[in-house]
Amino acid sequence: MATGLIEQKRRYRQYKARTKQLPANYHTAIDALERYMQFFGPGKADSLLSMLEDLADLFEQSAANGTSIREVVGQDPVEFAEAFLRNYPEGQWISRERERLTNAIDRVTGDDA
Repeated sequence: MATGLIEQKRRYRQYKARTKQLPANYHTAIDALERYMQFFGPGKADSLLSMLEDLADLFEQSAANGTSIREVVGQDPVEFAEAFLRNYPEGQWISRERERLTNAIDRVTGDDA
């Protein structure tokens, strides 16, 4: 258990170090996306860290290629974040709550085959 926490902290520190190396505008954008995704993203640390590492990969590549932030996230940053989050459903509280709601309704309607 302690080993897992240490590994997670190490990965998170590495992620933060990577994002600090980005140009200032990319760093600000990824910080904003990280904040949003921590609220709505995976609840499991490993899934969250994988998601953040993939986000860092995307922004590092975009900065290296000269791709503008707007080209990365589009005109609607929330839509981008939601689409990105859909790739990491494991442990999302909203996914669990959606499943719980569906199961409850299925049980009371007799549809729980």
